[in-house]
Amino acid sequence: MVVQAKDEAYLEAVIPKRIELFESIQAEQRAARQSLPSSDPIRITLPDGKVKEGKKWITSPFEIASEISKSLASNALISEVNGVLWDMNRPLEGDAELRLFTLDSFDNNEDVRHTFWHSSSHILGQALEVEYGCKLCIGPCARIETRHDMCATSKEGFYYDAFYGDFGLNDEHFKQIESWTEKAVKGKQPFERIEVSREQALEMFCDNKFKVEIINGLPADKTITVYRCGPLVDLCRGPHIPNTSFVKAFKCLKASAAYWRGNKDRESLQRVYGISYPDKKRLQEHIHKLEEAKKYDHRVLGKNQELFFFDPVSPGSCFFLPKGARIYNKLMEFIKHQYRERGYEEVISPNLYNMKLWETSGHAEKYKDNMFSVEIEKQDFGLKPMNCPGHCVMFQHRNRSYRELPLRMADFGVLHRNEASGALTGLTRVRRFQQDDAHIFCRESQVKDEVRGVLEFIEYTYNIFGFTFKLKLSTMPESHMGDLATWKKAEAALKEALIEFGKPWEVNEGDGAFYGPKIDITVSDALSRDHQLATLQLDFQLPDRFKLYYSAEGEDGKMERPVMIHRAVLGSVERMLAVLLEHYKGKWPFWLSPRQAIVCPVSHTALPYALQVRDQIHQAGYYVDVDTSDKTIQKKVRQAQIAQYNYILVVGGEEVQNGQVSVRVRDKGDVTVMSMESLLQHFKDQVEAFH
Repeated sequence: MVVQAKDEAYLEAVIPKRIELFESIQAEQRAARQSLPSSDPIRITLPDGKVKEGKKWITSPFEIASEISKSLASNALISEVNGVLWDMNRPLEGDAELRLFTLDSFDNNEDVRHTFWHSSSHILGQALEVEYGCKLCIGPCARIETRHDMCATSKEGFYYDAFYGDFGLNDEHFKQIESWTEKAVKGKQPFERIEVSREQALEMFCDNKFKVEIINGLPADKTITVYRCGPLVDLCRGPHIPNTSFVKAFKCLKASAAYWRGNKDRESLQRVYGISYPDKKRLQEHIHKLEEAKKYDHRVLGKNQELFFFDPVSPGSCFFLPKGARIYNKLMEFIKHQYRERGYEEVISPNLYNMKLWETSGHAEKYKDNMFSVEIEKQDFGLKPMNCPGHCVMFQHRNRSYRELPLRMADFGVLHRNEASGALTGLTRVRRFQQDDAHIFCRESQVKDEVRGVLEFIEYTYNIFGFTFKLKLSTMPESHMGDLATWKKAEAALKEALIEFGKPWEVNEGDGAFYGPKIDITVSDALSRDHQLATLQLDFQLPDRFKLYYSAEGEDGKMERPVMIHRAVLGSVERMLAVLLEHYKGKWPFWLSPRQAIVCPVSHTALPYALQVRDQIHQAGYYVDVDTSDKTIQKKVRQAQIAQYNYILVVGGEEVQNGQVSVRVRDKGDVTVMSMESLLQHFKDQVEAFH
């Protein structure tokens, strides 16, 4: 194994200096608190209604846990203070409603897992910095950047980006990294928090240009927090688990390339992904799940089933082969059928718009780097990355009446987004895609019913696919359009719809779209993995920016502004196809299958009848093939099973004579003899069961 020589100057000078400055600021802040003449008493209310007494700026959640029981204190990972996640050892700043989360919450509480993995990423960063003298950076996630976290958590596990210069990190270095993390865990290193001024932060990280750039980009009124974990001192919002000893099982998963800020024109970084758990059993289960997932990777199955491929001539844009196109079209046909049932009107809008449209919508300011632009006759144009501005133009092109609302406008238009080449991942992250995109223009009084209708549409669809799903209300982000009052009104409307829908939901603070709050729908597949597919977003901003109006009820000619609901049920059709391929493990249900049936003649004498059967099934509207090879019937059947045909129809002398077929179901060994009439009725029943 090739190991980079450590930068001894970096290790001997920079890290100790950073620690020394951290400890100096920490000591000053502790002394300042202790010098207060007396601390105000505070009331800490527990979930069961019991009240504990404490002192402002002194009492911590850990102390409250210790008063309750030693076991609770030793197992508590994180707390929640007045609805905000809080370090166990961070002093309370006033009266508080306090909740405590222990290791027992790991499996069923996303906040606990996120905090656990967030803390584990600091352990990883510590190993990378000490072992390789790298410059720790940040994951290119917009939400993480606005929070000034220097590490990033993914849905399962965590990663850390760092700059290594010319050194190439790979999985051969994982044992060395994991060896260091074991030392950190055994050292029971506490996670310690301080608040720093901008000047102190710049002094602390003056050797790391990446973090200096982040610090300089923070708003002037932003509170900057720094955490220490052993030799690692890092910018981070937190919170964290009390100490490293809770991380009993840790593993590096892979290394890959990345760009600073996700910009291909910036510095080239290297990313290390990891996973951690409170015990080795859960880690082993996770590794097993990853190995299972590899078997059913949609990129592998897509190639084996001849569904699609990618080519360098158009990076991030998929070539769908005939059988892949069958699935793609079936998904769209399914949604279009539902549109007719649910009162949607399908429209077709342009792909290319003058950049002035994107300036009006606000996307030129917020999204231009992710758009493909082109100059035409000395004017700037952009390929659309979303349909909403075009739909605003369609609403605006003539006078509208309240009688037309709600107006549900659906569009399968092709979208393009300029994703970084390193981020492209099969069908799940592409540059060219289509959505089952729709925008509902309605009155404020209709919002609740329309949102509930979309949620019912999503539930109906996901039940058909066999998905379970979770709901989250994502509220106003730090960077947003519009005033606070409008946001509060929009969030209240979504909350009311969620309550009436009757399914459990959570609040995801600060993760709304820049123009409005949204409901995020996360589905769980057959491999127990979560996917973000559908979306539902409430928008008071675009109707205002485009000056949309409708004539209100009454004869006074009053004009009112509509509310806009953005929604997609499948989400990206490409991404949904990928998720379904892995969810079904390549075994498509009959209604969606690109290979619904194959006719296998026992010998060449039965071939004319086999072709007749094929034609009859084809005319009935199903996808059917015939095996005309000279293979034995056993080999024909086996190959049909491997190819995942839903029905294998064997025809020999007896079937020819009686006008029947011997039917084998894909994964079953038994054979049923059926007439063609019965077979086609069975196929029809199979399809109708899913509509």
